[in-house]
Amino acid sequence: MSIEAINEQLLRAIGLGVALIDRTDFSFHFYDDTFEEWFGKPEDEAGLSGVFTELDLDELHAGLNKNGRYTAETRFKNKRRTMVIAVDFTPTMEGGREIAVLVCQNITRIRELESMIDSYSMMVERNNREIKREKEQVEKLLLNIMPRSVYEEFKTFGVVTPQLYDPVSVLMLDFVGFADMVASSDPSVTVTELNDIYSAFDRIGEQFGCERIKTIGDAYITVAGFPDPTPDHSKSAANAAIRFIRYLERRNMSHPNQWRCRIGLATGAVVGSVVGIQKYVYDIFGPAVNLASRLQEFSEPMQISVQHEMAQNLRDQFDMENLGTKHIRGFSEQQVWHLLDSTKIASRAG
Repeated sequence: MSIEAINEQLLRAIGLGVALIDRTDFSFHFYDDTFEEWFGKPEDEAGLSGVFTELDLDELHAGLNKNGRYTAETRFKNKRRTMVIAVDFTPTMEGGREIAVLVCQNITRIRELESMIDSYSMMVERNNREIKREKEQVEKLLLNIMPRSVYEEFKTFGVVTPQLYDPVSVLMLDFVGFADMVASSDPSVTVTELNDIYSAFDRIGEQFGCERIKTIGDAYITVAGFPDPTPDHSKSAANAAIRFIRYLERRNMSHPNQWRCRIGLATGAVVGSVVGIQKYVYDIFGPAVNLASRLQEFSEPMQISVQHEMAQNLRDQFDMENLGTKHIRGFSEQQVWHLLDSTKIASRAG
């Protein structure tokens, strides 16, 4: 039932109180049973102001003279309960005297209902804001663990179809001596610094079109050419890797904890999908991921190791150093290269 229908029913149920008022002194000439039941028998000397103490008689008089009618809302205290009354005055003549017909409606229940509706509306609005805020937080959390295109699929269908991405470039970073640092340092300091570093890596990776997949303790994995394919994904991953190390070197100059890393870069195919049902995460699998992880073993601290195929794509744009043929666990023997920072080479040459 609509609010308008409820109001109509209430008005029909509550009835009307009617009285005749002398316009000169606002005394009562007549009042019906409903009026007396609501307000009691008015005192002769008190008149209208004795019943409705909050009513402005000057305003009433001016309204009748100017508009030929006056309506207002006022209150009447009936023992412990206060009634809200809608009053309607209409001027007329009786026996040569100016009088006003007063019609009263008890709208207490209507105002109470309106107040309840307002309170309910405010509660609904507040709940909607909270739901919206929680939805934004969930969306932000999910976007931290999966690419936006994957999130949109998950939001629409509730599942994520495993996808093959080929080719992409995978960057695998691992910190040197992390276990010793955790054992010897304040845990809160270590976590805070690690969070700062990963946040910086995210900004750098975003600058070069890399999508961070996940962090596992001291391991950081990001991918270029994913989920949208890009022809220069190898260059993007290489630029990100160089700037990761530059960032750590600058940071170490002003911090007591020295963060050093090894990086492996590999190009190839990966499969991306959501793993898990309740505590799900987005993850990638494939030879490029495994190879990037193995290549870290051939890096000295603050160095970048690159697979041979990827190095051939980078040689024209980056300085590379051939480490020779290496046996890589899980892979056949192949050449491994170091990706060098050209700015350091130029400074040493100078």
